[in-house]
Amino acid sequence: MGNDSFVIAEGMAPPQRILFPPEKICMEWQRRQRAGAGLHNLGNTCFLNSVLQCLTYTPPLANYLLSREHSQSCRQQGFCMMCIMEAHVNKVLYFSTSAIQPWAVIRVLTRIGEHFQVGMQEDAHEFLRYTVNAMQRACLSGSSDLDISSQATTIVHQIFAGVLRSRVTCVSCKGVSDSYEAFLDVPLDIKVRRTEKRNSTQSTVSTIKQFQVLSGEPGPKLLWNSEIRDRPLASDASTIVCFLEGLTDSYLFL
Repeated sequence: MGNDSFVIAEGMAPPQRILFPPEKICMEWQRRQRAGAGLHNLGNTCFLNSVLQCLTYTPPLANYLLSREHSQSCRQQGFCMMCIMEAHVNKVLYFSTSAIQPWAVIRVLTRIGEHFQVGMQEDAHEFLRYTVNAMQRACLSGSSDLDISSQATTIVHQIFAGVLRSRVTCVSCKGVSDSYEAFLDVPLDIKVRRTEKRNSTQSTVSTIKQFQVLSGEPGPKLLWNSEIRDRPLASDASTIVCFLEGLTDSYLFL
């Protein structure tokens, strides 16, 4: 497959290597799934259970994990978050009992994030961030010296990630300097009126797609000349230029 079939942000260098073909990612369930097994609370594990259920029912990720494609080619020694999630999702969706105990994930809690402690209540959003990051690292295992664009071609990055563009514009000459940074998580304040329904994914996603993430106060941040305070040298603004495909209500309000 040619690199030109991979969608990148304007101004970014094309990937030198594609780790997972984007056309293989299916955003809908490839087979009809019944509701899988629930998860037992094993002592302050509600944060972990909620994240695992969100990930289990994210169709493009679940389709890939159910195929067992990762474990068939994985060469990682020891801890591999993708292998662990693959086993977990298959167990949840194909297990015949009503609930299972997610010990496989709990046992590696400190490998996901060394500050996490078994038996302690943790923040669900933080655990989600560390889990997705651990899955991304697993997808990059064995692929050293990859350029940033190539790192963005993993299945995890294509489902969950985006690209943040930082643009500095000179006020005098109007020259523009862009830099790009990939993200697997972007915190945004989403204000919802009490009278509005919170289950409108489309309107919320549309709002975020149009949202410009700016540095500091509303409006572009101005870089000032230290000697002449009333004459800005340049403006600095950050914008989401590639959007994460896996965004759902479950993650918006986690």
